[in-house]
Amino acid sequence: MKIIKDMTITDVPYFKASGVSGGIKKNGNKDLCVIYSEKPSVAAAVFTTNKVKAAPVILDMKHIRSDSIRAIVANSGNANACTGKQGHKDAAAMAALTASLLNIPSDSVLVASTGVIGVPLPMQYVEPAIRNACENISYSGGKDAIQAIMTTDTCEKSVTIEVELGGKKVLLSGIAKGSGMIHPNMATMLGFITTDANITKDMLRKALSESVSKTYNMISVDGDTSTNDMVIILANAAADNKLIESADESFEAFKQALDLLNTELSKKIARDGEGATKLIECTVSNAVSYKDACILAKSVIGSNLTKAAFFGNDANWGRILCALGYSGGNFSTDKVDIFFESKAGCIQLIANGEPLQFCEKTASGIMGEEYVTIKVDLKEGEYSATAWGCDLTYDYVKINGSYRS
Repeated sequence: MKIIKDMTITDVPYFKASGVSGGIKKNGNKDLCVIYSEKPSVAAAVFTTNKVKAAPVILDMKHIRSDSIRAIVANSGNANACTGKQGHKDAAAMAALTASLLNIPSDSVLVASTGVIGVPLPMQYVEPAIRNACENISYSGGKDAIQAIMTTDTCEKSVTIEVELGGKKVLLSGIAKGSGMIHPNMATMLGFITTDANITKDMLRKALSESVSKTYNMISVDGDTSTNDMVIILANAAADNKLIESADESFEAFKQALDLLNTELSKKIARDGEGATKLIECTVSNAVSYKDACILAKSVIGSNLTKAAFFGNDANWGRILCALGYSGGNFSTDKVDIFFESKAGCIQLIANGEPLQFCEKTASGIMGEEYVTIKVDLKEGEYSATAWGCDLTYDYVKINGSYRS
């Protein structure tokens, strides 16, 4: 299993894509993409847990039940969320138009939208953009598709993994967007994954669900869970590996590859948090249960006070202990060790729940790197979990203070 550089979703056999500018965004950047599998594909998806769900999410929760999904149409610049009955009609119209242009059933098309909430979708721009995207769909359109789903993202997010399943080389490739409104339990993020693996719908659903729980659901930028989040995976069986229909060795290898892909995309999303200057990773080890490890790691990553301290490179370990304490996770305060680590070095701040003497300058230097790890050793069990986030900066407020304009 390995990460393949300079490849994207359309490098997976029989997948095409496009990304176009249709005028949905005020800045004229690309704002609509279509991803299409020439071969019938099984699909799985995970959607936002927010009770307020955007029209595309509600539509997709119905369409995902289809035996075959052939295409995804996604727009940025408008979330089509909280837009009433018209929003549902517009989401259905996006699927129907894409289907007619690609000559596939309407329920084999999934729809995604991201952007401003509560504003009607400008169909006078969306429909021509869909026509343009379908006319220009190609095997080299993956990069354009990435650009078309970006909102406040400052960088493109794409990862491709190669894994061997039963003697056959299989590719998994994913693109994602996400920078703000990111919090565990599906965070505003979209993720689209293509693979040529031969796998049943049930096993694909199982693999994605398990993977999301320990990747995307373990990132937090600002504590807000969006109305539009979704991760979709399409598998078209072009690799011709033996069908994965049970939790066998091939399934485990596939899931490991999917976990790696989703972990790398999750880290890219967390690092690109709105206004962020660094990626923060928190690993909680030796917890009494996996659930406790997850709760504790996510609490630290989600703490605004901890995030602010990392922005200022201030080794205020009390904020981390505080976040552990109110998390609801089980641990003994008199056993906790806390370390900070980056490429600048590693320093221990807490031993058995008590503060250690340490060099503030050294700690600040470690925190000043672009990728910093908080290591929490509970010394009580054998379970570990990792969560990812970013620092909280002045620019986060600037970006979100004028998001609609």
